[in-house]
Amino acid sequence: MAVLTSTAYAGKLSIVIDDFGYRPQTENQVIAMPANISVAVLPNAPHAREMATKAHAAGHEVLIHLPMAPLSKQPLEKDTLRPEMSSAEIARIISEAVHKVPYAVGLNNHMGSAMTSSLFGMQKVMQTLDNYNLYFLDSMTIGNSQAMRAAAGTRVKVIKRKVFLDDTQNEADIRYQFNRAINLARRTGSAIAIGHPHPTTVRVLQQMVYNLPPDITLVRPSSLLNEPQVDNSTAPAVPQQASQRTPAAPSLRTVLKGCRAKQPPQPVYATAFFTAIGDSIQQSNLVKYMVNQWQGWQKK
Repeated sequence: MAVLTSTAYAGKLSIVIDDFGYRPQTENQVIAMPANISVAVLPNAPHAREMATKAHAAGHEVLIHLPMAPLSKQPLEKDTLRPEMSSAEIARIISEAVHKVPYAVGLNNHMGSAMTSSLFGMQKVMQTLDNYNLYFLDSMTIGNSQAMRAAAGTRVKVIKRKVFLDDTQNEADIRYQFNRAINLARRTGSAIAIGHPHPTTVRVLQQMVYNLPPDITLVRPSSLLNEPQVDNSTAPAVPQQASQRTPAAPSLRTVLKGCRAKQPPQPVYATAFFTAIGDSIQQSNLVKYMVNQWQGWQKK
């Protein structure tokens, strides 16, 4: 019974190794590890097709590791997705990536802080991915990623990275991050850790994946697609253009103020009053008729 209980409540740990396709020697060492370790292949890497095929044949889950524009200024790889790209251009790049990385079942971003923080840009990505049976693993290179928000209304499922294993190439640091991923999986039920095929990372993985605690299960990312996901992003502010702003209705005080005379009115004296009345009577049709009739009688 104790064994069943620990298995039922086991934390799920998923490990994804990015940047496949450039270093076959160390990548082959990753492929030799347990099949539940997954790999993400750069579509324009020189060994992309070869390593994706090898990984799939060995039972590993394959993802497309698609370059996306970062906020920092640095040289961009070919076919890096940028927020200002048209839907047609994004669709072309993703389509070519699907053909270059065979057996892919998911896609995650390489860099991408500028792209994934753009709701409009990520909506175009998700609308394209909706045409493929691919999930999106958000590498979370920026805290306010819009990936989950952008996937709303599509069939694309989004999962998120919790830990980067190898921000440094120090083995002690990588072990610390690996243990941090284990603790997160234990505490929250699941955790996704992302690493790279560096020799130091490979050595740590070779030591640690075969000695996982009994309450931790190594799983593929796709097995976490139905796990609860929390979207902590905030909607980007959309500044309203000046020409689109609706002017506020003027207050009654403002209207009345605008109707005030520029100069105070002059006083009206009695003589002017009676003169104006007399002129008005004299110009009336009735008075003119009486005058005409009287002038006619005089001529007779």
